Amino acid sequence: MNALIGNGPKTIITRFAPSPTGYLHLGHVASAIFVWGVARAASARVLLRMEDHDLGRCRRDYEEAIFADLAWLGFAHDNTDFRFAVNSTYRQSDAGAHFESALSELIASGQVYACNCSRQEILLRNRSANAEELRYDGYCRTRGIPLDAPDVGLRLQIPTTELRFDDLRLGMQTQTPALQCGDLLLKDRHGQYTYNFAVVVDDLRQGINLVIRGEDVLHATGRQLWLADKLGGSDAISYFHHPLIMGSNGQKLSKRLLASAIASRRLAGEDPRVLLGEAAQAVGLLAAARPLTVLELPQLLSTHFLKRGRSNGGI
Repeated sequence: MNALIGNGPKTIITRFAPSPTGYLHLGHVASAIFVWGVARAASARVLLRMEDHDLGRCRRDYEEAIFADLAWLGFAHDNTDFRFAVNSTYRQSDAGAHFESALSELIASGQVYACNCSRQEILLRNRSANAEELRYDGYCRTRGIPLDAPDVGLRLQIPTTELRFDDLRLGMQTQTPALQCGDLLLKDRHGQYTYNFAVVVDDLRQGINLVIRGEDVLHATGRQLWLADKLGGSDAISYFHHPLIMGSNGQKLSKRLLASAIASRRLAGEDPRVLLGEAAQAVGLLAAARPLTVLELPQLLSTHFLKRGRSNGGI
């Protein structure tokens, strides 16, 4: 597994970063299996952070349940060993000064502009477009709206550059963010920092050099690498996108179909090893579900990778 990471820095740091907008479900457990399994196999450290940039939906009781669920399942994080940690909990909502500093740096580049377009307006202008995600068309680029005007978002101009990166599981990827999403929204009309902006600032600040996450975020990797480069640090970041729990129709299962919340199963007195086995089987790490412990994950991930290799989509 160390060969997978390459000849990088001695200390490999990854993260598990749930949003406390609800309770953990089986899909989160599957993601944690990959994060901790790959990380421990590669002697990496795991940072746990709460991505609570959506202040309207995040709740402290969800956060508390996440901590309890992870401890019950056996996932131990390394927050107290990090130089920036004031305590064992890192929340994006506590890092406003760091986000503002990064935003100021981008504004100084002269490529940030104000945008007052609503999502509905963007949809109407792009209703004929056949795309997988909503693309911003640059409508406000030359309108000269003041950056401090009320009810505006802030966007960063993205050049039409093709980006290539080597995913540690999926191999070489090619993306053109300008054609996928258009100019990148950094701060929305309600004054909240966006996911793409906050996650990049966090990863750079915290020294994250290995990102392990689901394939559903693969499409955003090119723009995040480009933004990291704008802020001075994309070269040291490697990505590993793991498979998702899929339905019989080949589509990603929605939250409502991922069984009950982990908290309810924990409180019902279930065996966490059984739940780990279910999640591992659901993403193809086990041929059949069986009781599984966190201590088995490094060997399970290493064996699976060596068995299947990367060229054919293996881990």
